[in-house]
Amino acid sequence: MTIHYHCRHCKTKLGAIDQQMQSESLGFQHLTNAERTDMVTYHSNGDMHVHAICEDCHEALTRNPDLYELDHLIQ
Repeated sequence: MTIHYHCRHCKTKLGAIDQQMQSESLGFQHLTNAERTDMVTYHSNGDMHVHAICEDCHEALTRNPDLYELDHLIQ
């Protein structure tokens, strides 16, 4: 099982973890069910995909909070 991290806005691959890890060691237990459903998806091969926010999109959202209304940011 590989855990893939992607930016939810620009779809940039942020990284991947190829090691077998427990979700508790990654802090997923601190997410609400709604947050977990929104951020984490599982694929049939066992891979997990986590939707996070990259530094560039975070900076853009901090400077322009109205961008939160958009599903995808264009960079």
